[in-house]
Amino acid sequence: MNDYFFEQLLEAEDDAITIVDTNKTVLYWNNAAVDTYNIEKSTIIGQPITNFFAYDDLMVMKVLDSKQAVQNQYHRPRKDKHVVVNTLPVFDNNQYLIGAISVERDITQIVKLNDNLETTSAELNELRQKVYPANSESPFVKLKGKSDALQQIIQLARKAASTNATTLILGESGTGKEVCAKAIHEASERRNQPFIPVNCGAIPSALFESELFGYEGGSFTGAEKKGKAGKIEMADGGTLFLDEVGELPLEMQVKLLRVLQENRIYRIGNSQGKQVNVRFIAATNQKLEQLMDEKQFRSDLFYRLNVIQLTMPPLRERIEDIEILAKSFSNQFANKYQVLAPNISGEAFEYLLQYHWPGNIRELRNLMERIIILHENSLVQKEDMQRYLPQATNFNSYETISNLPMEKEAMEKQLIETTLQQLEGNKSKAAKKLGISRVTLYQKIKKYNITV
Repeated sequence: MNDYFFEQLLEAEDDAITIVDTNKTVLYWNNAAVDTYNIEKSTIIGQPITNFFAYDDLMVMKVLDSKQAVQNQYHRPRKDKHVVVNTLPVFDNNQYLIGAISVERDITQIVKLNDNLETTSAELNELRQKVYPANSESPFVKLKGKSDALQQIIQLARKAASTNATTLILGESGTGKEVCAKAIHEASERRNQPFIPVNCGAIPSALFESELFGYEGGSFTGAEKKGKAGKIEMADGGTLFLDEVGELPLEMQVKLLRVLQENRIYRIGNSQGKQVNVRFIAATNQKLEQLMDEKQFRSDLFYRLNVIQLTMPPLRERIEDIEILAKSFSNQFANKYQVLAPNISGEAFEYLLQYHWPGNIRELRNLMERIIILHENSLVQKEDMQRYLPQATNFNSYETISNLPMEKEAMEKQLIETTLQQLEGNKSKAAKKLGISRVTLYQKIKKYNITV
C-alpha cells in the first residue's frame, strides 16, 4: 500500500489520529482531530504538540516517556473534552523509539448526556420522595393489571420490599422490570433515600469503573479536583438498580462482587475505601445461565444477586391485562397531548388480544401513543387497529373464540406447538425457550392433547 492510500485510510477514520516524533513534533493530524480540537492542520503540523496542550494532559507524552502502550483508557486532554484513547509507541527496525501514535474517540456528548440524566434522576427522586407520603396507595399500583401472573409477581415483590435482600428481576424487554424495581424501593424502608438506576448497556466500558465507584481528585489526568462520587456511593442508604446487568464487563463483575461481600467501595485513587449501605436490585432480559456457561458472567456474582428472583411475565401470558393497560395509556397520552381519548371498539380490542406482543408493555404503550397522535375519529375500529399495528395481521386469528380463557388457551397451545416444531420435539429446550419448567410443559402437552 503506497503512502497515498495509507493517508486516505487515516483520513477516513472518525476518530482523531495524532502522530508525534520523539521531539514532540506533530507529524500527522487528521480531519477528525481538526473537528475534535478545532485546530487546523496548517497550524499544528510541524509544531511541538505541547504548544497546544499541557504536557500532563497529553497521553502521547506519557507513552513516549514510558514506552508502554495505553489501551481503551478514559482521558480528558482538555477540561471540555472527554475521550477514550489508544496510544502506542512506535519503534524502528532497530527497536529505537521514533515516536507515538494516538487514536482518540470523542465521547464528550455521551458523558454530558449521562451527567444530565444523573441530575434529572436525582431531581425526580426528590420529587417522588416528597409526593410519596401524601399518597396512600401502594407503589405496586404502578404495575397495572389483574392477571394471576402479575398478581403472583406483585406478591413476591411485596415480600422483597420488606427486606434488604439483593433481588434479581428477569424478563423480556419491555415487561416492566424497572417499574417493579422502583415499586420495591418505594415500598421499602429505604423509600426516603435515593433510588439510583444504572443502565449497564449504555456505559462505555472505559467509563464503567469511574461511573460505578467514582474517583478521588487528581487520580488521573483530567479528573475533577474534588473527585466525584460513583453511582454506588450516591445510592448509600438507598437502592442501586443495575439494569441490563448481563452487560457488565467481567472486570467490573469482580469489583461489584467485592462490594456485595464487604459493603465497601474503593474510589479510583483511594485504597482506604468507604463503608456503604446499599440495597442492590439487578435486572436483565438475558439468560444469565447461558452467559455463565460461556464464561461471560461470573457464577459467584449470579448467586450473590439471585437471593430473591422475580420473573416479569410477558404480555402474551397476561392478555386479560391488555385492555386495562391500553385504556390507562390512552388516558395518559390524551392528557399529555391535550386531546380527548377515543373509544376502542370490542373488535379492535379482540384484535389486540390475538397479537403476540414481542415488545410487551412498551410496544402496547407506543401503540396507544401512536393512536392518540394520529387517530382523528372518536372511535377506534378493528380496521384502524390493523393500520396502527400491521404486524398483528401475521398472527393467526381466533375470531371464532369469544370466551377469553378459551382464547388464551388456544394461543398458548399454538405457541407450545410452534416451539416444539422449531426445536424438533426437544422438550427441555422448548421449556427453556418458553420460560416454564419441564413439568409444566408436560402438563400443558397433556392438557392440550399435543402430539409431539
